[in-house]
Amino acid sequence: MLRSFALGYERFCRVVLMIAVTHVAFLVHTLMGVVIIGLFPSISATYTTYRTWLLSEDHSWSIHETWTVFHRAWKDDLAVANRFGWPQALLWALLIFDYWVVNFHDAGKLGYASAGVLLIGIVFYGLFSSLSWALKANFDESGWWITRMTLQMVIARPLCSLCLTILFILTVCSWMTWPGLIPAFGVALPVFFVMIVVGKLGKVPGMTRPEDEGESTNDGSRLLMQATGTANK
Repeated sequence: MLRSFALGYERFCRVVLMIAVTHVAFLVHTLMGVVIIGLFPSISATYTTYRTWLLSEDHSWSIHETWTVFHRAWKDDLAVANRFGWPQALLWALLIFDYWVVNFHDAGKLGYASAGVLLIGIVFYGLFSSLSWALKANFDESGWWITRMTLQMVIARPLCSLCLTILFILTVCSWMTWPGLIPAFGVALPVFFVMIVVGKLGKVPGMTRPEDEGESTNDGSRLLMQATGTANK
C-alpha cells in the first residue's frame, strides 16, 4: 500500500516536473524568437512535446529529455507554426475587440444579446484553437487540412468537444481566481490536459500507443483518414 502510494507520488512529481520544464522552455524559446517569431512555434512545440511524451513507453522524462524534444520541435516548426498561428491570432483579436466593444459600451438590449453571441463564439473558437494545435502536432498536413479536420472532429467527437470546452472555461476561471498559475505553469498546464483529453476521447490515429487505442475504428475515426496523403508525424 505504502509502496504503491510512493510510486504514484513519484510519477506525479515527474509529470509536474515535465510540465514545469515545458513551461520554462516555452518562455525561453518565445524570447529567442523575439516573441513575434517565437510564440507560435513555442505553442506548437508544447503540443508536440506532450504528444511525444504520450507515445513514449517511459514517462519518467528527465529535464534534458523534455528540453531536447521541445527544442527540436520548435526549430523544425519555426516557419509552419507562424503561418498557422498568426491567422488564428488575428481572429482572436477581432473577437476579443468586438466583445469589449459590445460589452463595455451602452448599446441597450441589442448590445447584451450581441455580447452573449460573441461569448459563445469565443468559447467555440477556444475549443477549435486548442484542438487544431493538437491535430497539427499529430499530422504532417497543410493548415487548410488541419482546419477542415478540426471542424469535423468537433462534430464527430462530441464528448471530446464537451470536455475541451469545460477545460477551456475552467482554465479561464482558474487564471482569474489564481493568477499565480500563469507565471508558474503558463499555457503548458492547460495544453497538457488538452492532449490528455484528445488522446483519451478524440480517438485520433497516431496520438496514442497502439496498445492504448483499443477498438476505435468507427465512423468518427474514419473522418480523419478520408483526405488523401494523410501522414502521422
